[in-house]
Amino acid sequence: MSEQFPTQEGREQSGRDLATLVYLIQAISLFTAVPFFVGVIINYVKRGDVRGTLAESHFRWQIRTFWYWLLWTVVGTLTWWLLGLGVLIVGIAWVWAVYRVIRGWLTLADNRAAYS
Repeated sequence: MSEQFPTQEGREQSGRDLATLVYLIQAISLFTAVPFFVGVIINYVKRGDVRGTLAESHFRWQIRTFWYWLLWTVVGTLTWWLLGLGVLIVGIAWVWAVYRVIRGWLTLADNRAAYS
């Protein structure tokens, strides 16, 4: 007979697995932006499932990474023609996203919350 209600340990593991999947999707997105949207959709759909687990902070980290990356990519794209300002903004947004994905993933691998 299967358990109807997962244990806290099972929820923790499931949440970590989902957060790892989204970090992988975000890493792929650094080279093609489309998967970034898939990752954030997973975050929003599964957010309730990870509430109260370590993965909750990682989901918040991933969601914020997506929205700030999108904001600065749009601003950079709209200012592309301003003497390279847009190129600089998009470049900084990309480097920042790389940092967020790596830092978040390493923190998750250390079994620590994304936010101290």
